[in-house]
Amino acid sequence: MTVATLRLADVCRAFGSGENQIRVLDGADFMLRPGEMVALVGPSGAGKSTLLHIAGLLEHADKGEVFIGETATANLDDEARTRLRRHEIGFVYQFHHLMPEFSAIENVVMPQRIAGLGPDEAAMRARDVLGFLGLGHRLDHRPGELSGGEQQRVAIARAVANSPSLLLADEPTGNLDPVTGQHVFATLQSLVKQSGLAALIATHNLELARRMDRCVTLKEGRVVEA
Repeated sequence: MTVATLRLADVCRAFGSGENQIRVLDGADFMLRPGEMVALVGPSGAGKSTLLHIAGLLEHADKGEVFIGETATANLDDEARTRLRRHEIGFVYQFHHLMPEFSAIENVVMPQRIAGLGPDEAAMRARDVLGFLGLGHRLDHRPGELSGGEQQRVAIARAVANSPSLLLADEPTGNLDPVTGQHVFATLQSLVKQSGLAALIATHNLELARRMDRCVTLKEGRVVEA
């Protein structure tokens, strides 16, 4: 049986204390396999971002275990978590957060250099992924010279530059007009299917959610099929 790329086991996370405590995740279980694209839907405040942060090792759960592949992460120190996050997890947010003073290719090269890749190999990989995303003619353009959809595609390229096994996206089309959002989503979907990435995508766009492999939501702190 194929090992899940991401598995949450009995994950709990609460904020506040006493009568004011809010249990955002309460025994959440979830599994995501290679090549699978899953939509995470639900109203604002339901805990979608918290789940993504815990899955991406940006935040610790109060209880439970997060597996990235076969690696249990609950007891890893910060250095080990950072190393795992750097090599195995890519993040895409609603706002692209590109560095404005750098070109598209430089934005994609940077995380690879941080991960230890040489400059030539990093540049070659950046050209390949930007070309795949339809930006081969925009390599030397800075973010301010790109459209909103192009900027978000650069952000996607940056997220997958280190060939992660897991992609986590929080409203990746939420800041785009509907037509541009559809195009960016189609590009992301093609990338997931061709690369074998496992992708968990939080979205309010139910039309896009229905185009993914399956759809889950949070109910009383647990992950359930939507």
